[in-house]
Amino acid sequence: MTEDLSVLGRTVSAPERMLRYGPEPDQVADFRSGVQGAQRPLIVLIHGGFWKPAYDRAHAQPMAQALAEAGWSVLTLEYRRIPGRPDAMLQDIASAIAALPGQIDNHNGQLLLVGHSAGGHLVLWAAANAVSDALCGVLALAPAADLALAQRLNLGDGAVLKFLGTDAAARADVDPMHLSAPTIPVTLLQGEQDEVVPLALAQSYCAAFPNTRLALLDCAGHFALIDPLSSAWKEVLRELKRLSSCLAGQNGENK
Repeated sequence: MTEDLSVLGRTVSAPERMLRYGPEPDQVADFRSGVQGAQRPLIVLIHGGFWKPAYDRAHAQPMAQALAEAGWSVLTLEYRRIPGRPDAMLQDIASAIAALPGQIDNHNGQLLLVGHSAGGHLVLWAAANAVSDALCGVLALAPAADLALAQRLNLGDGAVLKFLGTDAAARADVDPMHLSAPTIPVTLLQGEQDEVVPLALAQSYCAAFPNTRLALLDCAGHFALIDPLSSAWKEVLRELKRLSSCLAGQNGENK
């Protein structure tokens, strides 16, 4: 199928605040407050782009705004994307998740990680490493969940090798497939027509971690999952509400 890329250049309103979690230019995050944020987990949104420096959080802003409009408070992370230096990126993800939620309010103190594509890989890595006691769930959208398979398929024109600076087999500590199973609920949402990060990666992860929920969208591609104007968007919201349902019920929120 032909991917609709319009979301990548769509302009939306500016976030309410920009926060810093370190001195580097990319150690920042944007915050948007949701009207029901105080009763819900804070969404920590991690953008994709095959870990490449050319792709930053700008293309995730339409999604972040739509999530805030749907009621959640949203923290959209930026992070260093330095080819061959994956540890800098992973350190940024862990540091941001640990440091930033305490600097903002209008959330219930728990965190729901949402990541797309390479960001899906990063949220799975963060969950496996339990980077915060506040984590309550993960929604990985078309995630690069199996680095070895992504390398074999040459996804993103050799993106895995460029990201790691070495063969995926040499960095098993970065590959969610070789880490411990997350102890929190994890859902993978995948478009069956995705030609950027194909279904095989999600299937591989779910085979390794059978407690993972895999939700499939038969007519969706890669970018539909982050596009609030797509027909797939209602499924993204549905899965977020499902992950939040236990906490929502405790707070008397309507599911």
